[in-house]
Amino acid sequence: MIFIRWQRQTGPLRILDGNEDFDFDMELKNIRNIGFIAHIDAGKTTTTERILYFTGRSHKIGEVDLGTAAMDWMVQEQERGITITAASTTCLWRGYQINIIDTPGHVDFIVEVERSLKVLDGAVVIFCAVGGVEPQSETVWRQADRYNVARLAFVNKMDRIGADFFTTVEQMHSRLGANAAAIQIPYGYEENFKGVIDLINENLVYYPDDTGKSFEVLPIPEEYSNESKRYREILIEKLAEADECIMDKFVHAKPIETQEIKDAIRRATLANKFIPVACGSSLRNKGIQLLLDQICDYLPAPCDVPAIKGIEPVSGDYEERTVSKDAPFCALCFKIMSDPYVGRLNFIRVYSGSLSTGTYVYNATQRLKERVTKIVRMHANRQEIIDSTEAGDIAAIIGLKETKTGDTLCDEDEPIILQKIRFPEPVISMSIEPGSKENQDKLGFALKKLSEEDPTFSVRYNSDTGQTLISGMGQLHLEVAVDRIMREYNIDAKIGQPQVAYRETITRKVISIGKFVQQTGGRGQYGHVILQMQPQDTPGMGITFEEKIKSGAIPHEFIPAVEEGVRLSARSGCLAGYPVTDIAVTLMDGSYHEVDSSELAFQMAAGMAFSDGLKKGGSILLEPIMDLEIIVPEEYMGQVLGDLNGRRAKVTNLIQKKQLRFIHVFVPLAELFNYATILRSLTQGRGSYTMEPSYYAEVPANIAEKVIGLGVSTARY
Repeated sequence: MIFIRWQRQTGPLRILDGNEDFDFDMELKNIRNIGFIAHIDAGKTTTTERILYFTGRSHKIGEVDLGTAAMDWMVQEQERGITITAASTTCLWRGYQINIIDTPGHVDFIVEVERSLKVLDGAVVIFCAVGGVEPQSETVWRQADRYNVARLAFVNKMDRIGADFFTTVEQMHSRLGANAAAIQIPYGYEENFKGVIDLINENLVYYPDDTGKSFEVLPIPEEYSNESKRYREILIEKLAEADECIMDKFVHAKPIETQEIKDAIRRATLANKFIPVACGSSLRNKGIQLLLDQICDYLPAPCDVPAIKGIEPVSGDYEERTVSKDAPFCALCFKIMSDPYVGRLNFIRVYSGSLSTGTYVYNATQRLKERVTKIVRMHANRQEIIDSTEAGDIAAIIGLKETKTGDTLCDEDEPIILQKIRFPEPVISMSIEPGSKENQDKLGFALKKLSEEDPTFSVRYNSDTGQTLISGMGQLHLEVAVDRIMREYNIDAKIGQPQVAYRETITRKVISIGKFVQQTGGRGQYGHVILQMQPQDTPGMGITFEEKIKSGAIPHEFIPAVEEGVRLSARSGCLAGYPVTDIAVTLMDGSYHEVDSSELAFQMAAGMAFSDGLKKGGSILLEPIMDLEIIVPEEYMGQVLGDLNGRRAKVTNLIQKKQLRFIHVFVPLAELFNYATILRSLTQGRGSYTMEPSYYAEVPANIAEKVIGLGVSTARY
């Protein structure tokens, strides 16, 4: 591993040659923490590669299709030509420090987008000019909404056949509900795409060749004069809806200066009331420098976003931390990566204060101290040592042993716990076992490492079947995990067929009693609990626990053991042994013995009460339902719909776009194994689809009988 040393020092930003240092002591207002988010194959990594080249961060443009992209550093990424893990890097442009996270577009790796958006201030949403607003575009847009991330849009691939910039902008209105308007329009289409017309500065940015190294700023051609005026008026109208200053001038027909438009775009974008839309072709190096300008001009600095919110870990009181280098240290660990040379890397976003190498940091979530041995800035998988990291930075720490994804790191004297990251439930499982007994321990170590890195990759042992089950977000997710186990850890593993990750829940409110009494001659065991169990009001909340003990019926020190017993029992349901979900559990009453009661006794009693409640509560089987969008030529729609009818699909929308049909359906995951092959067969290879987990629904009785029967017979075997 090669380390390049970066050192903070006083004075202006300077870049030096060779092994000398260069300064990164940026003011907060000159830092941009941004991510590229989009549907798969919209051009995120290609755009990132061009940005690294034009900012001087790399000296050669990497290509995704050739496996030479710097940000796609994993072997699995290079072989498949897709991004699998979110990679971070840093570059400089116009005196601004831009911290970039390039995220995956495939739905199986949606967790990478989720945790990246949690710590980013702004995002560039990339749309394909041919595909427009595609299904995964809607997903990442909703994720950005959830974290209130400011956005600008970049319509890529304007050089492709079928590119339609204005239809893409219209789809942003209709499908995303965005107040979006073009700040550029294309000059030429498809193979004739030669540049962009800047509606703000009212000029033409013309690229004479595909190198993108130089461009000419020219007057708008006469044939584009009327079109550019019309779309500039639309820009001002949309901007007036989001900004009072522009509204006032627009209503009173006052002239609006260029700088006033730029200032208004920044204000409205930071407030998430407006989306500026640019265009270009990353593959042909057109529009990249302009996009960098827009990132600096319109997306927020760390000091532009509201103070980070959290709670004081002891009192539970509401806390806020101002984004400032002088405030107490506060950071969120949003990602873990294992490096074969330096070990474990904890990626953090620093919200306030500063952290230096060799100091101790307090993990408020787990209430322990850990020592920071090194701080590094990441460039994909390369690590560049820095002496310290400050408010507004994204960096990685070496040396933390217990810190997990979602933990808060802070000053021990000023503790705070930030809101954790929300991760989706795994929807697909398969069995895995080592090829030989010698690899048993190695496999366990590898699975532990992977589950630490990826919260949506889970491992559990089925005691009934003696199998180790791995679960993830899709077949590709598990394929990549298994491939990593074999390559990185040199383990020969045997894989079982993928299985649906079913769940169990109850259908009515019940009161259940659990009593664990054991006398052995000496000190015995005594635990007695009464639980109320009822279905959650909102699906997806999992198992929640609340205690309403009165008059000290159960001492406070035994309450955590009761909750632990409930959660352990929820790992296996009463129908076919699947995990239990979406139940609100309330500890209502119970009793204890002054001598014989113990944590173990109450844990056992709670487990017995929970199992009894499952039997009384009318347990049912749940299955994951996938949100599926299929794109097929119109002539194949009949065959595809006929096939979907046999898969228990619920069609919700049919859209026609030119000669293509967009079929939006909800389908049980159990009906979608090997669907890619089936769809190719039905459409002669011309159909495509994307899917993502949507919700869990009750399994029909006839199918539930088969699933439960299979589960019971397997358990007996």
